[in-house]
Amino acid sequence: MKLTWFGGTTVRVHVGRSILVVDPQAAPFEIDRNEIVSGADRVLTLIGDHRDLPGLDPKKWRPRKALRLMDEGEQPSVVHVYRIAPECALIDAVGEPQIMLISGEQLPRFGRWADDGVAVLFGDVEAMIAAGDALFAMARPRLLALAAGDDEAAMVIAALRDSLGDTGLMTLEPALALEV
Repeated sequence: MKLTWFGGTTVRVHVGRSILVVDPQAAPFEIDRNEIVSGADRVLTLIGDHRDLPGLDPKKWRPRKALRLMDEGEQPSVVHVYRIAPECALIDAVGEPQIMLISGEQLPRFGRWADDGVAVLFGDVEAMIAAGDALFAMARPRLLALAAGDDEAAMVIAALRDSLGDTGLMTLEPALALEV
């Protein structure tokens, strides 16, 4: 899995043999939007209208099971993307940690699967802190990635440091890929 953040909620996700691009229209003006979506298997929105994403209840949802070795050649690896709350999405690819893209403070209730997932927080400092606090109140993701500039990330880290426990923490740098 590889995450490349470009600013705002614009992110390019390589997962499960697919390339997903989120919110290319929200990329900073100096970023070539055509280059961001080049080669993408799917372009979707996190902010604004979510009609392109089916909704689900993340408290009741269960990740799909990996194929048996003898069945692996019969079914292609398919990446599923769901809307789990306003400005929150779930990316599910068999054999990869689930990715929770979280923008805004309104989080859904998560099931146990979230403890093995990767959470990416977008937004201003207050929104990321509130989302991080809400997330840690119900789940312990394996990794928390902050899509924020250095100063903003430092403030979020200071606020969430005591809640991290065993959760890894990374900050995303604009246009630099993070391999998970």
